[in-house]
Amino acid sequence: MTDDTTSRFDLVVRGEQTLTTAGIVAREIGIKDGRVVAIEPLGSGLDGAEVVELNADQVMIPGLVDTHVHVNEPGRTEWEGFDSATRAAAAGGVTTLIDMPLNSIPPTVNVDALNAKRAAAAGKTHIDVGFWGGAVPGNKGDLRALHDEGVFGFKCFLLHSGVDEFPHLTADEMEEDMAELAGFDSLMIVHAEDSRAIDHAPTAEGNQYSQFLASRPRGAENVAIAEVIERARWTGARAHVLHLSSSDALPMIASARRDGVKITVETCPHYLTLLAEEVPNGATAFKCCPPIREASNRELLWQGLMDGTIDCIVSDHSPSTVDLKDVVNGDFGVAWGGVASLQLGLSLIWTEARKRGIPLTQVLEWMSAKPAALAGLNNKGRIALGYDADFAIFEPESAQVVDVHKLHHKNPISPYDGRALAGVVTSTWLRGRKIDFQTAQGRMLRRGDV
Repeated sequence: MTDDTTSRFDLVVRGEQTLTTAGIVAREIGIKDGRVVAIEPLGSGLDGAEVVELNADQVMIPGLVDTHVHVNEPGRTEWEGFDSATRAAAAGGVTTLIDMPLNSIPPTVNVDALNAKRAAAAGKTHIDVGFWGGAVPGNKGDLRALHDEGVFGFKCFLLHSGVDEFPHLTADEMEEDMAELAGFDSLMIVHAEDSRAIDHAPTAEGNQYSQFLASRPRGAENVAIAEVIERARWTGARAHVLHLSSSDALPMIASARRDGVKITVETCPHYLTLLAEEVPNGATAFKCCPPIREASNRELLWQGLMDGTIDCIVSDHSPSTVDLKDVVNGDFGVAWGGVASLQLGLSLIWTEARKRGIPLTQVLEWMSAKPAALAGLNNKGRIALGYDADFAIFEPESAQVVDVHKLHHKNPISPYDGRALAGVVTSTWLRGRKIDFQTAQGRMLRRGDV
């Protein structure tokens, strides 16, 4: 490294493998005032106050953008908090996250609650953090004010959310709110499971994973997603299906898009890497809603990613205390439903992608560029001129074994404990500054920030 205060750039990164819009190429990246301002062929001799030389095994990748994270602070900070969540994110190469509006108390359903959440996050964020608003019965009058205060869109449920302070909408209420959001071009993101279908399904009590899986049938997702599609069609609103687990829904999503319905879709690492057939009975760390499904379903989700029906991969990091996962009894009917994986997403997906011959460039499109586009973060998600210098150094040929006690998220429970993974993030940089976990250098983002 050099230290020359008269240098043109604050930071120069040189490497044989740099993931730019041209693919993985040999480049020198010049960074000044937190932005990428030069991209030149390796050997150009860009001069920086600090210079990072990558070795042949390292790839400079854009920082991941995770638009589905439950931080839970304030109110349930014993589950997770901004400090622990953003440490875990940074350790996994995530440089921006968007926090979900529920599981915190109060939920983010009005401007006062948004201000309370921002106050709770102040001085604790190691990466950049934005916020979704919530759409619940009775708060239609708060939606525009939340939008004007910078939330990135609005989340609703079509069944009980798991916490009483964030009640769900009926399909008709969702349509009414969608019509409101269409007026100012906001986005409705939907937990799409149909409560009536689940009411008719078997109960989930006991330690048999097969019983839990039967309690959250694919049909519950399929019916709810059909509602989202039609209500988006009727209102002209933009809609986004969260954490897709049922591959059955892919054809109708593709058909709706051909019809011009404004709908996008995400899935999550647990649906792409885990299998219902391999979940041990009583292993409640694997419980999430909708559930991890069968091997055949998993392969169709990968196909949906490859053909573009599914837009992006995000974590749905939904942690809780170990006690709430009921690990002693292993009762799937009692345990909190959520997978903790914020730090592991890139390695999880890369491990599976490389088996399928899917290149790292495609993985980062799903986990960085596409989520950034979903949230309207036009200066995030790529290593490109004018973009924020948010990046990570990744060693795709290195390996790791997950030790849940060494992860940064607050409670030491994850279904990936002991799992061997390909790929290791060795450092993460936010606006050209290496994240050192000592200083919380993240910013709180508002919709429209550039």
